[in-house]
Amino acid sequence: MVFIKQNKKLVFVIGVLILAIGVFLSLALSNDKAIAKINGDAISKDELYNVMVKQYGAATVEQLIADKIVASEAKKQNITISDEELNKEVDKLKESYGGEEAFEQVLASNNTTVDVLKEDLKNYLTMRKLIEPQIEITDEELKTYFDENKDSLGEAEQVKASHILIKDEATAKEIKQKLADGADFAELAKEYSTDEGSKENGGELGFFPRGTMVTEFEDVAFSLPINEISEPVKSDYGYHIIKVEEKKEAKEANFDDSKAAIKETLIDEKMESEYTTWLEGKKKDYDIENSLESVVG
Repeated sequence: MVFIKQNKKLVFVIGVLILAIGVFLSLALSNDKAIAKINGDAISKDELYNVMVKQYGAATVEQLIADKIVASEAKKQNITISDEELNKEVDKLKESYGGEEAFEQVLASNNTTVDVLKEDLKNYLTMRKLIEPQIEITDEELKTYFDENKDSLGEAEQVKASHILIKDEATAKEIKQKLADGADFAELAKEYSTDEGSKENGGELGFFPRGTMVTEFEDVAFSLPINEISEPVKSDYGYHIIKVEEKKEAKEANFDDSKAAIKETLIDEKMESEYTTWLEGKKKDYDIENSLESVVG
């Protein structure tokens, strides 16, 4: 079972190991053709498969056994995960990574897809529905977490802005003049901006707090009045023409408003240890045979 904590960007584990073992298994069973040679000395598919199984096989089989137990227990309790629930979790992950583009980059860097992720999330949510009723979060725990994390639970000052990124200053000034003459900002962004991540959306960047953008951009964006358009702003990326559309003032965290989010975080933190205890208990109810050693030979 993969434990995904949506509030921590770097804790994003994709279950690719089982897939990898499956790929190598199919390769090993197909034939014994060499997959590599060193000075004529062949490395066969069987050799590769055996090494993979010896290194990762035991953990993978245990994971598969655990998944079967979770599926069986979920069936007994009529626990299902809807598409709506899955999509909601995916949306949370997208938000935690800073948007669609950053989310897609994370998937790509893990050599996976949204469909694979959804299957992983489905397993996690199923496990959570099975175990969450056993997890107790006290008011004291909620308050302690709030007191220790009050700054991060609050809302920082944010700006919603769009920009047009241009490589050279002369063109940037021409576009600024077009805007002064009444041209549409979004249309000019689509036509001229070199920021591939935002140009198709008319240059929209959404809301962002301080510390997100380069300093030159940020200083102007946070000082510019709403609906105003800046002069070209130079950065290492080129020249930005910035339009501020909306602002949100900083908001101090409130305990009552934060309780639901804190509870989710604490449940996630307790889930792994509770899952291990739950699984070991459930294994006693099943007739489990693990013959991996005979497969490795």
